[in-house]
Amino acid sequence: MAQLTLSELSSVVHEVVERQPITDMHTHLYSPNMRGPQGPLLLWGIDALLTYHYLVAEVMRWSDVAPDMFFDWPVERQADLIWQKLFIEHSPVSEAERGVLTSLKALGMDVRSRDLGAFRAALAGVSAEAAVRRSLQLANIAHVVMTNDPFDEAERAFWLSGGKVQTGFHAALRIDPLLRGWSEAVPRLQGWGYKVDSALGGDSVAEVQRFLREWAGRMAPLYMAVSLPPDFSYPDGSVASRVLAECILPMCREAHIPFAMMIGSERQVNPTLRLAGDGLGRASLGFVARLAREFPANRFFVTVLSHENQHELIVLGRKFRNLMVFGCWWFMNNPVIIEDMTRMRMELLGTSFIPQHSDARVLEQVIYKWTHSRAIIAKVLVDKYADLMATGWTLERAEIERDVADLLQDNFWRFVGKRP
Repeated sequence: MAQLTLSELSSVVHEVVERQPITDMHTHLYSPNMRGPQGPLLLWGIDALLTYHYLVAEVMRWSDVAPDMFFDWPVERQADLIWQKLFIEHSPVSEAERGVLTSLKALGMDVRSRDLGAFRAALAGVSAEAAVRRSLQLANIAHVVMTNDPFDEAERAFWLSGGKVQTGFHAALRIDPLLRGWSEAVPRLQGWGYKVDSALGGDSVAEVQRFLREWAGRMAPLYMAVSLPPDFSYPDGSVASRVLAECILPMCREAHIPFAMMIGSERQVNPTLRLAGDGLGRASLGFVARLAREFPANRFFVTVLSHENQHELIVLGRKFRNLMVFGCWWFMNNPVIIEDMTRMRMELLGTSFIPQHSDARVLEQVIYKWTHSRAIIAKVLVDKYADLMATGWTLERAEIERDVADLLQDNFWRFVGKRP
């Protein structure tokens, strides 16, 4: 293969990054055939895109409408207010606002018209299946990893009935109530026939393991996952520490799947905003090192929500090969932070990390999140490869293709120990 010249480097890297199919390792999307009592679990379409909590939080800074009144409105009226306040009365320069426009443009809309009614009409009547095909093709996504909560009644019925997800969609078993709300989880587990108690006594450990084993059997998850508050610690003498050490990690080993920890979410900082009211806090990551050290047979995906925690996490990634740093989660999903994090990770970890996941809850969010992130990842790679070439090192296109495949797909599948 011919060696690349510096003048060819940028165009080749950007082309390779654009062409590489993605495994989106953490989303809140659903297979289009998954239905609950109220209909499809998947959210898609312009009104869902506009009324997601990203923009709800932003519109409340401009609008004098009381939050309770806003949430009582039909979704279309909520979307109308958001469009008027954030896109018409003010320039849509925030990342969430720009993201809506990036997605609309990719879907063929002329955003210069600023005509929300026309966008609705053009995108109306699209089935979940067609919307999925369109959005995944535009984002060049080959595999979607969902977030699947056995405590969510809207989702339980699908799995209990033996439902199977569409090809390309994969489950992740989310178990937040076991670590963030044990006292509330106990009566629900008891109601489902599991012999547990609030002190984790008697048969509780075996019963929680049975619960996890049964749900892992139903879902065939690629990993278990939890979102943790910034003050979480291990060990701290709590029931949560015991559940983690005696139930969750043993079952991850038994199922041969990693445990994903998303650390730093502070729920309901402002309860009046509902889902838009969550915030973040800086965590102490010493417990991550303890877990990686004390449970070497377990594998851990880890991402953090506070910018101040990023460097500490990356350094931990250098020390433990059973720890995989991943994604720019939630409040980290802003271009200035994505670029900073990607550069820092590459400078300390080489290409042995997963740079991004979409965290998308509305289908069309994958379009803008991956469009924006691909451009940033390519930019950082160009700079790093140029630094290499300045030393006299040579590069071939195949080497760049290998590196990009690692970052956007292969690192994930190697870490879970499966083939896509």
